Formats: sequence, structure tokens, C-alpha cells
Amino acid sequence: MANIEEKIENRISPIINNLGYKLYDVQYAKEGKDYFLRIFIEKENGEIDLNDCEKVNNAITDILDEEDYIKEQYFLEVSSTGVEKMIRKEKHLKENIGELITIKLFKPVENSKEYIGKLIKYNEETLTIELENKEIEIERKNISLIKKFYNWGN
Repeated sequence: MANIEEKIENRISPIINNLGYKLYDVQYAKEGKDYFLRIFIEKENGEIDLNDCEKVNNAITDILDEEDYIKEQYFLEVSSTGVEKMIRKEKHLKENIGELITIKLFKPVENSKEYIGKLIKYNEETLTIELENKEIEIERKNISLIKKFYNWGN
């Protein structure tokens, strides 16, 4: 599915940029019996509203139909990244060096399957986060989810 996501990203990114937005991510997923193509967008001031999503949706729908990357019937969703953005790609990791992130793991590391810490560095095999003045190195293959941390309590 990643190949489909890359093709779609490469095709629609210039269109979205020309509308004044930035394409953050493309996700194609099967959930139950349905397929979803999710397009996540951002803009300079960070506030994406329903009109923005509609404008992007209208600009890319016909192109996606013409290109016919996806053979199955699917639902197209265009939305904001939200404050707790998913971090799935190398470019997302690079943008979040020094930022607080939430990491969920398949198997515990130091007795925990979830960490909130500052992303210090990463490579192909590992991520290193800092929490409470210590660094923890986590194997990337053990990571089920990474997203930007947002403190909802403040």
C-alpha cells in the first residue's frame, strides 16, 4: 500500500501546494470491509477548516479518478493533521527533532510500552528519546505508533 501512497503523494502534492497548503501525509488503509484514502494537509497559520478540506477535495477528486491508482472502491477523506500529528516518515522525524513525541511499542522496553519524550536522534534501526534526564534507545521495528505529543492538561 505504501507504493500507492507514494504515487498519490507525488501526483497531488503540487496541486495542493498551488492551493496554498502543504501535503503532510497520505494514508491508504483497509478498515473492516472498507478502504480509506486519507489526505492530511497543513497551512502556514496551522488552522485548517472545513472549507480548506473541501477545496482540496474538489481539486484532487477528478485527478485521482483519472489516474486510477486504487482499483477498489474507497472513501476519500481530506483533513487537518491535528495537534497530535502522526509521525510515519523520515521527513516527519526530521521535523520533530527536539520535540516531544509519544511512542507506543509492540513489546515493553524498560517495563513500559509507551513513552513520552523528546526526540533526540534517529537512524534506520533506532530512535533515541530523552526523558527525565536519561536517554532511551528504541528499535524502530518495535514501534507501533509515533505521534507528536500535545499536553491537553494546559
